[in-house]
Amino acid sequence: MGNGIAHVFAQSGFNVQLFDISEDALQRATATISKNMDRQIAKELLSEADKAAALDRLQTGTDLGAAVAAADLVVEAATENTAIKFQLFKDLDELAPANCILASNTSSISITKIAAQTSRPDKVIGMHFMNPVPVMKLVEIINGYSTSKETTDAVVKMSASLGKVPVSCNDYPGFVANRILMPMINEAIIALHEGVAGVEEIDTIMKLGMAHPMGPLQLADFIGLDVCLSILNVLYDGLGNTKYAPCPLLVNMVTAGKKGVKSGEGFYDYSEGVKNAKVSQQFI
Repeated sequence: MGNGIAHVFAQSGFNVQLFDISEDALQRATATISKNMDRQIAKELLSEADKAAALDRLQTGTDLGAAVAAADLVVEAATENTAIKFQLFKDLDELAPANCILASNTSSISITKIAAQTSRPDKVIGMHFMNPVPVMKLVEIINGYSTSKETTDAVVKMSASLGKVPVSCNDYPGFVANRILMPMINEAIIALHEGVAGVEEIDTIMKLGMAHPMGPLQLADFIGLDVCLSILNVLYDGLGNTKYAPCPLLVNMVTAGKKGVKSGEGFYDYSEGVKNAKVSQQFI
C-alpha cells in the first residue's frame, strides 16, 4: 500500500519522501513503482517523460525525522498493528511540523485512538486507499472525534487532486468499507468451513451471480488473510457482536502461516507465481 500511495502522489506532482525501516524494502518499493508505471506506459496512460518526472519527485530514506521534517501531510501505511501505529503517531507528532496533517491508511483501527497518541488530534484523519492504489478510485476519508473541518476539507481536496474520489465517513469499527466487506468474506470462509461448497465454486458463484470482479476467497488472499483476521478482530472487539467473530478456519490458516498471495498460499496456491486451485484443504 505504501508504495502505491507514494506512486500516486509523485505522479500527481507532489514531492514525496518514502520512509521505511528497511533499505531493502525501499529498493523493492521503488522497483515496484517503476514496474507499475511501465504498465501505465504500455496502456498509454503515462508517458516516459511523466514517469521520469514522477520518479525524480520521489525520495527514499530510513530516517523518519528527515523524511517528515518539511512535510505538509504524512500518510502512514504500516502493518495493521495497533501498537506499531500508536508508536508511529507518537513519533510523528514530535518530528513533523506543527501544521502537518497526520493521516493513517488503516483499514479498521480507530482514528480517534490514533489521534489520542498526539498533541494535534484535530489534524489526525484516516485516508483509507483501496488496493491497488494506482488503479482504484476510492479514498475512504475517516473523521476522528476531534478531526477539524479544516483538516477534512484539506484532505478531501488533496485526494481529489490525485484523481481519486474521496468519500467521508465517521470513526466506528471497520468504517464503511470493511464493516460491510469483511463479514461477507468471513461468511464465505464459514461456507467453505462447513462444506457448503469448494473454494472455486464459492468464488465463481459470487463473481457470476453478484457481478463481483473477484470472488471473496481470492480477494481475501489478495488482501492478506492476516489482515482480514486483524480487521475482523477489531470489528468483534469494537462492536461486541458475535456475527463479526472470525471463522476458525481463517484463524487456523493464519496461525499456520497461510496468509494468501504474500505467503504463496492461502485459499489458492500462488507458489508458481500465478493463482492455481488449492492443492489441499487440510484445515477444513
